[in-house]
Amino acid sequence: MKISKKKFIVLLLCSLIPSIGVCAQVLPDSVMKKVDGLFAKWNTPNTPGCVIGIVRNDSLIYAKGYGLANMEYGIPNTPETIYHMASISKQFTAYAIVLLAQQGKLKLDDDVRKYLSWFPDLKEKITIRHLLNHTSGVRDQWQLLAISGTRLDDVIKQEHIVKLLSKQRALNFKPGDHYTYSNSGFTMLAEIVKSVTGKTLRQFTDSLIFKPLGMSNTHFHDDYTEVVKNRSYSYFPREGGGFGNSVLSYSNVGATSLFTNVNDLSKWLINFYNPKAGTAEDIKLLTQKGKLNNGVESSYALGIVVKEFKGWRQYTHNGADAGYRTFATSFPDLKMGFIIFSNVGDFDIGRKGDELVSLFVKDITKKVNNTVALVIDTSKAVLDDVARAAKFSGNYIADDGTQFNFKLDYQKLYWERYGHTDLLLKAGKDTFMVADAPNVKFLFDIASSKETQVKQWWPDGKRSLLKYSPTANLTDKQLQAYAGTYYCPELDCKYGIVLKGKDLILTNSKYEDTKLQLIGMDHLRSNFWWMGHLKVLRDNKNQIAGFEVNDGRVMHLRFNKI
Repeated sequence: MKISKKKFIVLLLCSLIPSIGVCAQVLPDSVMKKVDGLFAKWNTPNTPGCVIGIVRNDSLIYAKGYGLANMEYGIPNTPETIYHMASISKQFTAYAIVLLAQQGKLKLDDDVRKYLSWFPDLKEKITIRHLLNHTSGVRDQWQLLAISGTRLDDVIKQEHIVKLLSKQRALNFKPGDHYTYSNSGFTMLAEIVKSVTGKTLRQFTDSLIFKPLGMSNTHFHDDYTEVVKNRSYSYFPREGGGFGNSVLSYSNVGATSLFTNVNDLSKWLINFYNPKAGTAEDIKLLTQKGKLNNGVESSYALGIVVKEFKGWRQYTHNGADAGYRTFATSFPDLKMGFIIFSNVGDFDIGRKGDELVSLFVKDITKKVNNTVALVIDTSKAVLDDVARAAKFSGNYIADDGTQFNFKLDYQKLYWERYGHTDLLLKAGKDTFMVADAPNVKFLFDIASSKETQVKQWWPDGKRSLLKYSPTANLTDKQLQAYAGTYYCPELDCKYGIVLKGKDLILTNSKYEDTKLQLIGMDHLRSNFWWMGHLKVLRDNKNQIAGFEVNDGRVMHLRFNKI
């Protein structure tokens, strides 16, 4: 009897893993050795490590801990060890919203201000769906807190974040225009659950998700003083050897703070293809991909990523907080799931997750003959008007801090950025495309004698960059113009810029001083992850009036020079 390739792979998986009718499901020794080999580095009695789980049909068929859950007391990691989930929490917050939508208590396209009266009117409609898809434009809470001077190992309560978000004065972008990951949106979703039901997210998820699934060791940790039995602690490697403890004191939920273990989370992964909490329709809504205003589809659904792995449909999410690294993925068509929790900060959770999955999930995609090289018409790279192309070459920077360099070499133009170089082909008047990626294009504009800009566009977005000149030889008077005190009314915090010798130094009462790098005349870079790029703002007399933090998940956050 001839069987399809897909059916053959499913049968192959079944041959590796006994059927659910067997009372004690175990992996063959050869497979267990391969699994254990992936985590051998952490299988020691004196380091932190990880816990893993493998789900098949309706059972957790393999679970094991490696290394220590608590180094101070020598407590080992086990499948019962409670872990902080970090961003894996988001899919449970999203599912709470899905259940409320299916009950008719809210609509995903409702304006969030219908439920959150404290959120400011920013003259744009932000919907619940925008929050779920990370397309709201709301600035990220962790970066805002860090800018304001709050350390992420401080006690951070729900009310602190609500107060922070209630003072926002602008968005990163028009809702729906872009995808930018924002933890703030999921804190807001937790508050929407509370507004609609009168229950905290912890209470609501416990009654409608965790209890129906028998997840008796799972909860949203909304009180940092609460003692949790069998809890893991997180660590970071120290320079020179050993580990340091990395502490979280969160009393906030929605974006993070789910506590669970491998045994419990396996039940949630099974729920994707055999739902006991909610229905198949609820799961379908949860895994509906987001869509931007321009119609481009995003792989981020409602608090969870939906994509393909080796040709198979996959629901997945990773998490990272302090020294915790988490991975949970479900393959509904294979009725399989995989879990990895680690409590050491340098654990490469994405790579290890893929390696574990690859031991069981076979590739069903059609193989492409890699020996066939991409044919590039290099004649289009040789430029006739070299003098004009020379005007394109130089350094460019965007408002978001992205930096490019265009270099003319032997009548050809090259795009350089962050250690990568690509040959450009002529695609029209002052327009070029990347030879190896023709859907990435650049249009140069040299209409102004003082200002050259380039517009870049690619399938998922676009940006504009301005050419700038080096500023290595500025006078003390020119550098002194940047010095002063800068105040952010939105966050009620101040930073200073002082001139020490030839160096501009960024200062703040909560942080150590850091040196600023001047990029052109209107951009500054710092070593602070929360405000690594500052765009200088000038008045109509070209005097410095302030700066914007334009970096990562926070854009257009204004500081006025006072």
